[in-house]
Formats: sequence, C-alpha cells, structure tokens
Amino acid sequence: MKLVVAIIRPDKLTSVLEALFRAEVRGLTISRVQGHGGEMERVETYRGTTVKMDLSEKVRVEIGVSDHFVTPTVEAILASARTGAVGDGKIFVLPVEKVYRIRTAEEDQQAVTPVEAVASHA
Repeated sequence: MKLVVAIIRPDKLTSVLEALFRAEVRGLTISRVQGHGGEMERVETYRGTTVKMDLSEKVRVEIGVSDHFVTPTVEAILASARTGAVGDGKIFVLPVEKVYRIRTAEEDQQAVTPVEAVASHA
C-alpha cells in the first residue's frame, strides 16, 4: 500500500480529478495549501528586513492506493496536471504501514478497496 501525495496547480484540479476517475482511482482527500518550489521567488526589504513574499496557492491531493494502483494513479496525475511551466508541482509516493477503515474495522487491502468494488464481489 502506498500514499500518493500530489501538489498541483489549483486550475488543474478538475483535469486531475477527471483523469483519476477514468483510471478508476477512487477515494482521495483534497486540501488547499500554500508553498513554493522552483517558481521565481520575490524577495523584498521591509523595514530593514529581507522578506520572501507570496507563497503560491496549490492543491494537495492525497490518495491511499494498493500497490497495483500506484502506476495508474501517478500516470493520470502526470498527464493531467502538466503545463510544462515551472510550478506544475510534485508527486510523492510514500509507503503505508497500516490502513483501517473506521466504519467496518477492515484493514489494509480491504480498507483501501472502494466500497462498490467490495459489494460487487459479494
């Protein structure tokens, strides 16, 4: 199991969500965040102190997936979030030690499997 964390441009969120849906990737968390990476930094002096100005608005998408969904998830995000300009974002793939579904106490693979997929196999 992995946690895929993508930091993307806010205007690419709809495209990313559509691409993830087409890749049959379900279950995600979205947060509005601020930060900076390779974008040009604006540095100003304010009352004799150098201050870095303007963090960029970004969207953080977190998706817990089983191992075989990592590649489709990453490929969907790469294809739909890319503009080719500095500031497109990053994707991090992190190992997940344990997952629990609170409602049913299911663990690991069963906990990250969408509910409709579990119901269709019953």
